Amino acid sequence: MQPKYKRILLKLSGEALAGDQKFGLNEEVISRVVDQLVKVHDMGVEIALVIGGGNFWRGRQGTNMDRATADQMGMLATVINSLAMMDAIEQRGVPTRVQTALNMISVAEPYVLRKALHHFEKGRIVIMACGTGNPYCSTDTAAAQRACEIRADVLLMAKNVDGIYDSDPALNPDAKKYDRLTFGDIVNKGLKAMDATAATMCMENDIPVLAFALGEEDSILRAVCGESLGTLISNE
Repeated sequence: MQPKYKRILLKLSGEALAGDQKFGLNEEVISRVVDQLVKVHDMGVEIALVIGGGNFWRGRQGTNMDRATADQMGMLATVINSLAMMDAIEQRGVPTRVQTALNMISVAEPYVLRKALHHFEKGRIVIMACGTGNPYCSTDTAAAQRACEIRADVLLMAKNVDGIYDSDPALNPDAKKYDRLTFGDIVNKGLKAMDATAATMCMENDIPVLAFALGEEDSILRAVCGESLGTLISNE
């Protein structure tokens, strides 16, 4: 297998890392992800990761909490996931750095674009935590922004479903899966697979997005090698 892309940004949902237990971290899921990341890294592909925090904290969770405070708690949850992923990757012998958009220098590096690019040159995986560092911004938006900043060849969005549908396949057995979409379709059809801000950012910077199922066998590796799976979103 040969990689199609030289530099990727992989967005993982926090919920995906919880597996069937729905909360916390599932070691089996993390191990499967790391196995693939190591193979992709060994192909010479430069890897950045953005990980959500929904397996520990999601939104206001039914409370009347201030939105900014709830979002800041979510940012901290992404750090837990990022540190866990860093540890798992480094146990496999691949050097990894966590960079955070919120300043917590005792735990991780501050996010600095030039430093991230330097890590790529040194063969390190870079995990970018805390979203954009601002409330009211989703981790989808953070992933799109970071992908634009590092000039990734593609934004890979590993989800719990095998692509983007015209309605929720869990509620509608007749939901139709899209193989290809434009960024305009995402906005105009009101599809919830990625938020409009993230879609617009990728559209303006011409970065394709591939949404696929994390649970499928070797799905990350197959996506990097250009195999047809999931839903491809682009300007075409």
